[in-house]
Amino acid sequence: MSAPDNESDYEGDEIEFAGGDSDEELDEEALVWQLMLLINPGDEDTALQQFARYRETCEDDADAEPAETIQEVIDWTSGYRVDWKDTGSFIDSIAQLASRWNLSVDWGVEDPTDEDFLDATDVPELMAKAFVRLREHGYTLWNRDTGSDMYAGWITLRRDDENMEAVAAALGIDIRLGSDAY
Repeated sequence: MSAPDNESDYEGDEIEFAGGDSDEELDEEALVWQLMLLINPGDEDTALQQFARYRETCEDDADAEPAETIQEVIDWTSGYRVDWKDTGSFIDSIAQLASRWNLSVDWGVEDPTDEDFLDATDVPELMAKAFVRLREHGYTLWNRDTGSDMYAGWITLRRDDENMEAVAAALGIDIRLGSDAY
């Protein structure tokens, strides 16, 4: 394999999204579709259902914020959103999301619903644990800036990390790996 001859060999090195030409500017709807595919790996039916609900919501409310609308249509199916102190709901939502791929997260305790355990931890600590456990199986836990005291995000395949970052950035959604909570 030889090195590129000149700078022109680097042109067009943008990330290519599934179904799109890298030279085309993807519109918001196309980007949302890409996001739906990323957060529903191997489950195009769910992605289609969520995308249809997204489009319906946007038709009803032209000023709908993409991140919030996406979160509304994916909650508890392909995404999580919990209050900053609701450790129990975070564990439940991650368990439900991970079960889509026949995975379970080892929280490091025998009973993660135990009140003493839940009181002694917080969502960012749990998010970091879930991130590590999911990475072991080829998945990435993401969290997004909600601009509030809520935590929200989704899970993608680890191999799609760069695409996830590109799609989220193009949509104006500020995301981080689950190991680094907002």
